[in-house]
Amino acid sequence: MNKKVTLLFLLAFTFNSILFAQKYGEDSVACIEQLSLYKINYRIWKDHNYSEEVINQIPIYTPWQWVFLNCPQSSQNIYVDGVKIIQYLYDRESDKTIKNGLIDTLMLIYDQRIQYFGQTNTSREGAVLGRKGVDLYKYRPNEIEEINDLLGRSIELEGNKSKGPVLVYYFRSTIKGATSGLIDSSAIIENYDIISEIIEYNLKLSKNNPRGLANWQNVKGNIETTFEPFATCKDLITIFKKKIDKNPEDTELLRKITGILNKKDCADSDLFFEATKKFHALDPTGESAYLMGIMHIKKEQYNTAAKYFEESVSLLTDKDKTADAYYLLANINLNTKNFNKARSFAYKGLEIRPEDGSFYLVIGDMYASSAKDCGQNDLTSKVAFWAAVDKYKQAKSVDAFMEDEANKRITAYSRQFPSVETIFFYDLSEGDAYRVECWINETTTVRSAK
Repeated sequence: MNKKVTLLFLLAFTFNSILFAQKYGEDSVACIEQLSLYKINYRIWKDHNYSEEVINQIPIYTPWQWVFLNCPQSSQNIYVDGVKIIQYLYDRESDKTIKNGLIDTLMLIYDQRIQYFGQTNTSREGAVLGRKGVDLYKYRPNEIEEINDLLGRSIELEGNKSKGPVLVYYFRSTIKGATSGLIDSSAIIENYDIISEIIEYNLKLSKNNPRGLANWQNVKGNIETTFEPFATCKDLITIFKKKIDKNPEDTELLRKITGILNKKDCADSDLFFEATKKFHALDPTGESAYLMGIMHIKKEQYNTAAKYFEESVSLLTDKDKTADAYYLLANINLNTKNFNKARSFAYKGLEIRPEDGSFYLVIGDMYASSAKDCGQNDLTSKVAFWAAVDKYKQAKSVDAFMEDEANKRITAYSRQFPSVETIFFYDLSEGDAYRVECWINETTTVRSAK
């Protein structure tokens, strides 16, 4: 073996020896022995559904503790299993001093896991901080400032990967801290905004996953319920007015304020008008144009609102918000009887959200609204109702949430169909294909009034 190969071998051996020593500690033999013992016994305990009888008969805590203290890098399972072990002991302990010590141990487990495994894909620092913060809230709910810091840091690191319980407990700790004077009350609004964006992201991500969607809907409901007492327009405006007065040209602040006021149906307030105008003047975007449209709807200035919504759809990158703008444009043009334009906007919205039945409902409303203007006799002045009902049926076929509204319209407008006698008089039969003209220009089916 030449000298170079020998040197490389020695370097590799030395490096592996260092890694081995780091993983298993100074007494590697004892570490491997205790690690194996705890793992085998833990598996038996787990297989017996964490039976009290089993944990009393075989050593689990003692070898686990030895490994935790003497070779903390030997396995990440030390920390995963350790949480279960400590929580189990805590639930069965009555001595307050011992219980308090167990909580300290639980917190140390999370700290040590971050120290030794915090940068791995399976144990990110943010994720572990989230678990630590949630458990601290459960076991020491009065340590609000530390809980809030832990959970806030977790969300900062994890972003849209944040888990539902972390968001829920973060907001609870924010509310508790703000109401007790430990945290500035403005944090309620700021953290609600952060949490809401993460929830909306995950709701969209889970739209084809019923279980995940139900979970995130539950998280959203929990947050909204917690926020409700602090979500009155009066309270929001009081908090936001102070913030705007301090930073009147902070576009990110204006974006948050206008977004929350709109979401909480406070868009008819003077503060919303003021903030929206400033936001759009300082940083005209699709979002600010959208909010300007909302503002003018509240003022019943529909033509101006339409101009801003048309501006917004050319600038928006958020597809859902773009679809919302098309829906509002469709309704504005329906109300001004600009039916062709209204239908065009509705179909553009459907291109983005084909599963949204509300667009078919508004097209049906256009057809029903124009029925009398599209005919000159007992037949032609009613045929548009056939086309309208077709759209209502289409609405509920693509969107179960629209079923009740669609059925109400179907029942009401089916009564407006031509009578059997009128159909016969114009040499038609039920079930025949019929072309509805005027601006509608769609083929439908002949039916009599019900």
